[in-house]
Amino acid sequence: MTTDALSHVHRLVPGTDPNRRPLLLLHGTGGDETDLLPLGRAVAPGAALLSPRGAVLEHGRPRFFRRLAEGIFDEADVRRRVHDLADFVLAARERYRLDAPLALGFSNGANIAAAVLHLRPEALAGAVLLRAMVPLTEPPVARLDGLPVLLLSGSADPIVPAENAARLSARLVGAGATLEHHVLPAGHGLTQADLDLTTAWLARH
Repeated sequence: MTTDALSHVHRLVPGTDPNRRPLLLLHGTGGDETDLLPLGRAVAPGAALLSPRGAVLEHGRPRFFRRLAEGIFDEADVRRRVHDLADFVLAARERYRLDAPLALGFSNGANIAAAVLHLRPEALAGAVLLRAMVPLTEPPVARLDGLPVLLLSGSADPIVPAENAARLSARLVGAGATLEHHVLPAGHGLTQADLDLTTAWLARH
Protein backbone atom coordinates (compact mmCIF):
# COMPACT_ATOMS: atom_id res chain seq x y z
CA MET A 1 0.00 0.00 0.00
CA THR A 2 1.09 3.59 -0.63
CA THR A 3 -0.02 6.41 1.62
CA ASP A 4 0.88 10.02 2.32
CA ALA A 5 -1.38 10.30 5.37
CA LEU A 6 1.66 10.39 7.64
CA SER A 7 4.46 12.94 7.34
CA HIS A 8 6.32 11.00 4.62
CA VAL A 9 4.95 9.42 1.48
CA HIS A 10 5.73 5.75 2.00
CA ARG A 11 5.04 2.14 1.21
CA LEU A 12 4.18 -0.51 3.76
CA VAL A 13 4.54 -4.19 2.92
CA PRO A 14 2.98 -6.19 5.77
CA GLY A 15 5.11 -8.91 7.30
CA THR A 16 4.37 -12.60 7.04
CA ASP A 17 6.98 -13.86 9.52
CA PRO A 18 6.20 -12.75 13.10
CA ASN A 19 9.75 -13.63 14.15
CA ARG A 20 11.23 -11.01 11.82
CA ARG A 21 11.73 -7.43 12.91
CA PRO A 22 10.33 -4.81 10.54
CA LEU A 23 12.78 -3.07 8.23
CA LEU A 24 12.84 0.69 7.72
CA LEU A 25 14.10 1.04 4.16
CA LEU A 26 15.95 4.30 3.44
CA HIS A 27 16.86 4.91 -0.20
CA GLY A 28 19.82 6.72 -1.72
CA THR A 29 19.74 9.99 -3.64
CA GLY A 30 17.21 9.84 -6.44
CA GLY A 31 15.39 6.82 -5.08
CA ASP A 32 11.88 6.67 -3.74
CA GLU A 33 9.64 4.56 -1.53
CA THR A 34 9.77 1.61 -3.97
CA ASP A 35 13.52 1.64 -4.52
CA LEU A 36 14.69 -0.73 -1.79
CA LEU A 37 11.63 -3.00 -1.59
CA PRO A 38 13.30 -5.76 -3.69
CA LEU A 39 16.41 -5.54 -1.49
CA GLY A 40 14.30 -5.74 1.67
CA ARG A 41 12.44 -8.79 0.39
CA ALA A 42 15.73 -10.46 -0.59
CA VAL A 43 17.63 -9.93 2.66
CA ALA A 44 14.75 -10.35 5.14
CA PRO A 45 12.06 -12.62 3.67
CA GLY A 46 8.79 -12.24 5.53
CA ALA A 47 9.71 -9.02 7.35
CA ALA A 48 7.36 -6.06 7.30
CA LEU A 49 8.86 -3.32 5.12
CA LEU A 50 8.30 0.37 5.90
CA SER A 51 9.78 2.50 3.13
CA PRO A 52 9.47 6.31 3.25
CA ARG A 53 10.41 8.70 0.48
CA GLY A 54 12.97 11.36 1.32
CA ALA A 55 11.24 14.72 1.81
CA VAL A 56 14.01 16.88 0.26
CA LEU A 57 14.44 17.40 -3.47
CA GLU A 58 17.84 17.99 -5.06
CA HIS A 59 17.31 18.91 -8.72
CA GLY A 60 14.08 16.92 -8.58
CA ARG A 61 15.69 13.88 -6.97
CA PRO A 62 14.49 12.81 -3.50
CA ARG A 63 16.91 12.80 -0.59
CA PHE A 64 16.53 12.64 3.17
CA PHE A 65 18.38 15.92 3.89
CA ARG A 66 20.03 18.81 2.07
CA ARG A 67 23.68 18.89 1.15
CA LEU A 68 25.81 21.85 0.16
CA ALA A 69 28.13 19.82 -2.09
CA GLU A 70 29.22 16.21 -2.51
CA GLY A 71 30.06 14.99 0.99
CA ILE A 72 29.25 18.36 2.61
CA PHE A 73 25.96 18.30 4.47
CA ASP A 74 23.62 21.05 5.66
CA GLU A 75 23.88 19.92 9.26
CA ALA A 76 21.03 22.07 10.55
CA ASP A 77 18.82 20.37 7.97
CA VAL A 78 20.21 16.96 8.92
CA ARG A 79 19.13 17.53 12.52
CA ARG A 80 15.68 18.73 11.52
CA ARG A 81 15.11 15.83 9.13
CA VAL A 82 16.29 13.29 11.71
CA HIS A 83 13.54 14.40 14.07
CA ASP A 84 10.98 14.40 11.26
CA LEU A 85 11.95 10.85 10.27
CA ALA A 86 12.05 9.56 13.84
CA ASP A 87 8.61 11.04 14.50
CA PHE A 88 7.34 9.40 11.29
CA VAL A 89 8.67 6.03 12.44
CA LEU A 90 6.97 6.33 15.82
CA ALA A 91 3.67 7.37 14.19
CA ALA A 92 3.89 4.55 11.64
CA ARG A 93 4.61 2.02 14.36
CA GLU A 94 1.45 3.08 16.15
CA ARG A 95 -0.68 3.13 13.01
CA TYR A 96 0.52 -0.22 11.66
CA ARG A 97 1.23 -1.88 15.01
CA LEU A 98 4.87 -2.50 14.25
CA ASP A 99 7.75 -3.34 16.54
CA ALA A 100 10.75 -1.02 16.53
CA PRO A 101 12.37 -1.45 13.10
CA LEU A 102 15.87 -2.16 11.97
CA ALA A 103 16.95 0.55 9.53
CA LEU A 104 18.38 -0.61 6.22
CA GLY A 105 19.84 2.42 4.48
CA PHE A 106 21.95 2.91 1.37
CA SER A 107 24.14 5.98 0.78
CA ASN A 108 22.02 9.05 1.70
CA GLY A 109 19.58 6.70 3.43
CA ALA A 110 22.42 5.15 5.42
CA ASN A 111 23.62 8.62 6.40
CA ILE A 112 20.22 9.65 7.76
CA ALA A 113 20.03 6.32 9.61
CA ALA A 114 23.43 7.01 11.19
CA ALA A 115 22.21 10.46 12.20
CA VAL A 116 19.09 8.94 13.77
CA LEU A 117 21.37 6.67 15.81
CA HIS A 118 23.21 9.77 17.06
CA LEU A 119 20.14 11.92 17.78
CA ARG A 120 17.05 9.71 18.17
CA PRO A 121 18.27 6.15 18.82
CA GLU A 122 15.00 5.20 20.52
CA ALA A 123 13.36 5.15 17.07
CA LEU A 124 15.37 2.13 15.92
CA ALA A 125 16.17 -1.39 17.06
CA GLY A 126 19.42 -1.35 15.10
CA ALA A 127 20.69 -0.51 11.63
CA VAL A 128 22.36 -1.78 8.49
CA LEU A 129 24.40 1.10 7.04
CA LEU A 130 25.43 0.51 3.43
CA ARG A 131 28.13 3.00 2.29
CA ALA A 132 27.48 5.43 5.14
CA MET A 133 29.63 8.39 6.10
CA VAL A 134 29.78 10.67 9.15
CA PRO A 135 26.54 12.68 9.05
CA LEU A 136 27.38 15.29 11.71
CA THR A 137 30.77 16.83 12.51
CA GLU A 138 29.97 17.21 16.21
CA PRO A 139 27.09 14.92 17.15
CA PRO A 140 25.87 14.59 20.72
CA VAL A 141 27.20 11.63 22.62
CA ALA A 142 24.55 8.99 22.02
CA ARG A 143 23.90 6.06 24.33
CA LEU A 144 23.37 3.08 22.10
CA ASP A 145 23.74 0.48 24.87
CA GLY A 146 24.47 -2.55 22.71
CA LEU A 147 22.24 -1.55 19.77
CA PRO A 148 23.28 -3.80 16.86
CA VAL A 149 24.72 -2.06 13.79
CA LEU A 150 26.18 -3.47 10.58
CA LEU A 151 28.36 -1.05 8.61
CA LEU A 152 29.46 -2.10 5.12
CA SER A 153 32.01 0.14 3.40
CA GLY A 154 33.75 -0.07 0.02
CA SER A 155 37.54 0.11 -0.15
CA ALA A 156 37.31 1.81 -3.57
CA ASP A 157 34.31 4.03 -2.75
CA PRO A 158 34.85 7.38 -4.52
CA ILE A 159 32.23 9.11 -2.34
CA VAL A 160 33.04 7.85 1.18
CA PRO A 161 36.75 8.12 2.07
CA ALA A 162 38.13 5.24 4.14
CA GLU A 163 39.01 7.66 6.96
CA ASN A 164 35.43 8.89 7.10
CA ALA A 165 33.97 5.39 7.33
CA ALA A 166 36.51 4.51 10.02
CA ARG A 167 35.55 7.63 11.98
CA LEU A 168 31.86 6.69 11.83
CA SER A 169 32.75 3.19 12.99
CA ALA A 170 34.70 4.55 15.95
CA ARG A 171 31.88 6.89 16.93
CA LEU A 172 29.32 4.11 16.90
CA VAL A 173 31.54 1.88 19.02
CA GLY A 174 32.25 4.78 21.36
CA ALA A 175 28.50 5.30 21.80
CA GLY A 176 28.11 1.68 22.86
CA ALA A 177 26.78 0.08 19.67
CA THR A 178 27.49 -3.58 19.02
CA LEU A 179 29.12 -2.89 15.67
CA GLU A 180 30.12 -5.22 12.86
CA HIS A 181 32.13 -3.30 10.25
CA HIS A 182 33.32 -4.80 6.98
CA VAL A 183 35.36 -3.01 4.33
CA LEU A 184 34.63 -4.79 1.05
CA PRO A 185 36.58 -4.71 -2.23
CA ALA A 186 33.91 -2.54 -3.82
CA GLY A 187 33.02 0.99 -4.83
CA HIS A 188 29.88 2.89 -3.82
CA GLY A 189 27.54 0.38 -5.46
CA LEU A 190 26.38 -2.77 -3.75
CA THR A 191 27.82 -6.20 -4.45
CA GLN A 192 26.79 -9.78 -3.75
CA ALA A 193 28.98 -9.66 -0.65
CA ASP A 194 26.84 -6.82 0.70
CA LEU A 195 23.70 -8.88 0.17
CA ASP A 196 25.20 -12.01 1.74
CA LEU A 197 26.53 -10.20 4.81
CA THR A 198 23.28 -8.27 5.28
CA THR A 199 21.15 -11.39 4.94
CA ALA A 200 23.24 -13.29 7.48
CA TRP A 201 23.30 -10.36 9.93
CA LEU A 202 19.55 -9.81 9.71
CA ALA A 203 18.93 -13.51 10.31
CA ARG A 204 20.70 -13.09 13.67
CA HIS A 205 18.78 -9.95 14.62
